[in-house]
Amino acid sequence: MKKQSIRFCTTPDHVRLAYAVSGEGPPLVMSATWLSHLEYHWRSPFWRPWLDAFNINHKLLRHDSRGCGLSDRNAENISFENWVRDLERVIEAAGFRKFAMVGTCWGGPIAIEYAARHPDRVSHLVLYGTYAQGRLRRNSPDAIQKSRVMIDLARLGWGQDGHPYMQVFASRRQPGGTPAHWRSWCDEQRVTTSADTAIRMFEIAGQTDVQEAARKVKCPALILHPERDLVVPIEQGRLLASLIPDGRFVQLDSENHAPLANEPAWSQLVAEVRSFLAEPAGATVAIAKALPLAELTPRERAVLEGIAKGLDNAEIARSLSLSAKTVRNHVSRIFDKIRVKHRYEAIVLAREAGLGGANRSSTPAGPGHLSRALDAAPKPNRDGSLNTTAFARLTVPPRRASRVPARRPR
Repeated sequence: MKKQSIRFCTTPDHVRLAYAVSGEGPPLVMSATWLSHLEYHWRSPFWRPWLDAFNINHKLLRHDSRGCGLSDRNAENISFENWVRDLERVIEAAGFRKFAMVGTCWGGPIAIEYAARHPDRVSHLVLYGTYAQGRLRRNSPDAIQKSRVMIDLARLGWGQDGHPYMQVFASRRQPGGTPAHWRSWCDEQRVTTSADTAIRMFEIAGQTDVQEAARKVKCPALILHPERDLVVPIEQGRLLASLIPDGRFVQLDSENHAPLANEPAWSQLVAEVRSFLAEPAGATVAIAKALPLAELTPRERAVLEGIAKGLDNAEIARSLSLSAKTVRNHVSRIFDKIRVKHRYEAIVLAREAGLGGANRSSTPAGPGHLSRALDAAPKPNRDGSLNTTAFARLTVPPRRASRVPARRPR
């Protein structure tokens, strides 16, 4: 087992941050996660496979967020902006200049924001199980209510083995996990931070929106997402792939937000990431696409341009001074003319044809490419009440989730 070297640096607002460097090879930065502890993650049954995979070929930099792990626990100024600035400070302290970056779940938006602000520093961006919009920014009718339930449960059951909160927490992240995996999540909560700090971080993440930052990312990005993820819906991964100009999407056949080292999806994830990081910076493979642009009217061409930029129908309607219904009709006709069924397919083809200001080429449409991705699985049942027993019952998934794809609207 390789060793990690733990060091400390101080932010401009006098918060001491712990960071660790391990492995050898090209530099790779991993943004902090919601619950982080450098020493515990080094032996965690979930995080250890990630570290082993990256340490083999890279010099890996990680850190504990303010309020977590070995960093100052009493830090009061917790905000998304400070999370990004803390990442900047740690990178500066470690002396990393040009590097690839990995962001998982909660750490994904931080990595996206950093990459957008520092295009000259980040050569590759890997995003796993993450999102452009926090849960309270997704127009979900019961998001606020569910968040309140989870917060109330967390205050009562944080780090308590056997508590209903831990059952919900662990089973949503690893439906296929063993009791040992579930106990590790309980241990992680106890050692990483307090319930109050975790809740504060949870609330900030729920309000996060990095759609604009994603559009500004200049480096190639690999977005991987479990097909039946119960923590972050796969639509958020697809959204990121549509927003990042050189974004490639890989859908993993898994129900585990936190992948298990013995499932096929984990082997695929590692292979995809290693292949992606091995590519020379900025290198892409050209692919010819015969997009029938001549068949589109000028208005349809303008709508397709907006789609290629990652805009939704409402944003396109505002930019072209059209009604939302008119835009929907245009989108339907465009899809028929360019022979696609889904929006993400239209984005890929349009960008490969040079629309949306992308002027970029992409990797061939292999099995994991965005243009081959399947529809999302059905969402789990939602309980509108504040009955925590019913909430736990509905949100604890069965061992195997349904794999019948749901029909998604255009």
